[in-house]
Amino acid sequence: MTLRVNDAVHVIELDHRTTLLDLLREHLALTGSKKGCDQGQCGACTVLVDGRRVNSCLLLAVAQEGREVVTIEGLADAVGADGDLHPLQQAFLDRDALQCGYCTPGQLCSAVGMLEEARSGQPSVVTDTERPTDAPVRLTAEEIRERLSGNLCRCGAYPHIVEAVQEVVVRDMAAREVTA
Repeated sequence: MTLRVNDAVHVIELDHRTTLLDLLREHLALTGSKKGCDQGQCGACTVLVDGRRVNSCLLLAVAQEGREVVTIEGLADAVGADGDLHPLQQAFLDRDALQCGYCTPGQLCSAVGMLEEARSGQPSVVTDTERPTDAPVRLTAEEIRERLSGNLCRCGAYPHIVEAVQEVVVRDMAAREVTA
């Protein structure tokens, strides 16, 4: 199969039962995505497939052929110049939103996907139902918590994670106002 991961094309032969997470970790040595519960409940394995966040432990690798996979290792290069961290990675560092760090790669990939979902107007359970459906969703602390609720942090870094995401949202809004 041919798989594009972090802007690199990989031609791989593998057992068709291999999950995307095992492919990333065991065949491509991309160990940033963690194997937590291996049942799609903790979010430690979250990566982006075609820009959408997914639990890689639940997906078969062969089903991802032709899609773009971005892992924590590819986030920095996906946005910034070589060597620059993704704005969310930097905000997590600045806000000490890491604790032990085991869940951090999944949290970051989930947050990147979540920002795009909110930008495109996709509602969550707590989104105001009276807002225009085609408008971006305002990311309050409640929205961020709900949207990241699929990623568990046993260290309790949630307040710092929410602050880090809010910091990036505010910076993004300011940048958009300057260019408008």
